[in-house]
Amino acid sequence: MKKTTKIVLCSVIALFILGMAFYPIVSRYLKPDTVSSGITSAPASRALPAGNGKGAPLQVAVKIIQPENLVDVIQTMANLIPDEEVDLTFESSGKITDIYFKEGTAVKKGALLAKINDKPLQAELSKLEAQIPLAEDRVFRQKSLLEKDAVSKEAYEQVSTELEKLHADIELAKARIAQTELRAPFDGIIGLRQVSEGNYASPTTVVANLTKIIPLKIEFSVNEKYANQVRQGTHILFNVPPDLNKYSAEVYAVESRIDLKTKSLKARATYPNSNGKLTPGRTAHIEIKSNEMVNALTIPNEAIIAEMGRKIAFLYSEGKAKRIEIKQGIRNASDIQVLEGLHAGDTLIITGMMQLRDGMAVVIEGREWK
Repeated sequence: MKKTTKIVLCSVIALFILGMAFYPIVSRYLKPDTVSSGITSAPASRALPAGNGKGAPLQVAVKIIQPENLVDVIQTMANLIPDEEVDLTFESSGKITDIYFKEGTAVKKGALLAKINDKPLQAELSKLEAQIPLAEDRVFRQKSLLEKDAVSKEAYEQVSTELEKLHADIELAKARIAQTELRAPFDGIIGLRQVSEGNYASPTTVVANLTKIIPLKIEFSVNEKYANQVRQGTHILFNVPPDLNKYSAEVYAVESRIDLKTKSLKARATYPNSNGKLTPGRTAHIEIKSNEMVNALTIPNEAIIAEMGRKIAFLYSEGKAKRIEIKQGIRNASDIQVLEGLHAGDTLIITGMMQLRDGMAVVIEGREWK
């Protein structure tokens, strides 16, 4: 019984293996709707071209070429910097006794801003000044005696020298007292103070920052290829985002050499900033007019295709696109000058550039296709 069962099992396995081996051959002769568990699938149909196989022309926008003025503009970034700026410090050491300025306000040149203790110096000055009358009297008496030959010339010169030395000591004392006073070196806006009354100050102690913002300086760099376009007197336009207003400035100084690392030339322009609206430290966008062409034939940059080192454009001619090769001149952010290949009055296609082909049927947007 066991032997019979084993034979039957082996036979079933052998039939299954034979069935799997011959299934691909048999399935070739079966109809598509008899395969895959009885699920029917219709054969895919081929899509046929509609009508005569020709589609609608490509709709395009055009521009009539007319002579225009083209300006080549150099664009770069800049920083607004103060006309003058300094960290205010005392020239001598001592305890701060008075602070006279208010933070964030405008001060005039020479205004007294702060002071350190000068009592010892004032006492020394008073002592020296008290000696002046006696020294002058000595000189007067010695001069009278010299005129009568009662004293030698050497005695007279000695008292005269002592008087001169006394005056020099007084000037020195006054200079030392002046060093205890902190005064504004120029007109400007004083910043936040860094000390308080009672602090001990030395020449390294920063009391506050003084900034002159009228006028302002605009510092920028241009690539070395534009180095000859920027010189003293060059006019520039700039704006400070998000403000879109354009301001005019004039270059007053150019660096003497091109930076070897950045291959750029640094320059500075000045802007009056008479109302103090613009503040130092902000970033500005610069525009410099490099070349200006009068009555130039110009086309939009997007109307040109670069192809194998050539510049290609398309004209609209009797319902078809006409491929032309052009020679370009100067270029700015939006337009390009055409030196050869176009003429005034030509109808230039300015959209669909990647789809256009020479001789392709096109229709101008807004016109009916017939």
